[in-house]
Amino acid sequence: MTSVDLPAVCGIAAEVHPDFPEDDSVFVERLALYPEGCHVLAGADGLAAYVVSHPWLALSCPPLNALLGSLPADAASYYIHDVALTPAVRGAGHATDIVAALASHAATAGFAAMSLVAVNGSMGFWQRHGFASEDMPGLAAKLASYGDDARFMVRALT
Repeated sequence: MTSVDLPAVCGIAAEVHPDFPEDDSVFVERLALYPEGCHVLAGADGLAAYVVSHPWLALSCPPLNALLGSLPADAASYYIHDVALTPAVRGAGHATDIVAALASHAATAGFAAMSLVAVNGSMGFWQRHGFASEDMPGLAAKLASYGDDARFMVRALT
């Protein structure tokens, strides 16, 4: 992903996640803070998918639609902020490839775990990729902003 991709990324985000709007500045900041974790997939008619990920605190998640300011120096988990695929490319195995690439990157970077917030009934997908739901009462307020079915999930990499 580059800054040139950001308008298309924000368009995909609005299309795929209408119930979880995030300001364009969130994507701009994530790309600036950790470009190694921001990727796009080109489709026949332009960008068809993106992923935003970055190091983060263990057993924690950033609030929805919030700027981070910086990445934590004591990051102990690799956080998947967002994976979004347009309907045109769903079902072709791209999401599985994305998760595998992120796990490889995270392990190579020395992280022992990956984490995310599953939304829109996606918990089954993430479970099939080694993630397990973690009951974290301290995250209740943050998770509420992601919707009633939001689940914090973790995958060990070691």
